[in-house]
Amino acid sequence: MKRLAYTSILIALLTSTASVQAQAPQRQGAGPAARISTSIPASSMTVTHWYKQNVYDPGDNKIGEIKDVLVDRDGKITALIVAAGGFLGMGEKDVAVPFNAVQVTSKDNNKWYLVMNSTKDALKSAKGFKYDRDAMTWMPEDAPATTGTPAAPRPNR
Repeated sequence: MKRLAYTSILIALLTSTASVQAQAPQRQGAGPAARISTSIPASSMTVTHWYKQNVYDPGDNKIGEIKDVLVDRDGKITALIVAAGGFLGMGEKDVAVPFNAVQVTSKDNNKWYLVMNSTKDALKSAKGFKYDRDAMTWMPEDAPATTGTPAAPRPNR
């Protein structure tokens, strides 16, 4: 009799656990199930081809370094933040350039590097930006600092 009672309780527990797991709701805002790729698109390049890489003018003079890669909600790279001027990080200016302004080129032994049809002086005289850690975004360098409150969550589109 005890064996029948224990078996009944065990079956009841297993059944209730399985039904709770089957009914578990998705987290709010999580969206549809993620698609997982089975291959990498042939035209893809890693962000490391740009991030923290030097940028040169057509005359092979270093004009800056890519400090950030900006991506839109669709996953497309929209702009690059290039740090220009300064010495060891002092006095440098961060400017935004369109992604297509920087070209991947190769030279000696097929080593690739980044070229932009601009000059260091043009970058230094362009409108500057600063990164606001509280708002987690780039802002014009003359914009007032945020009050220290965290950025509001961005809406899902």
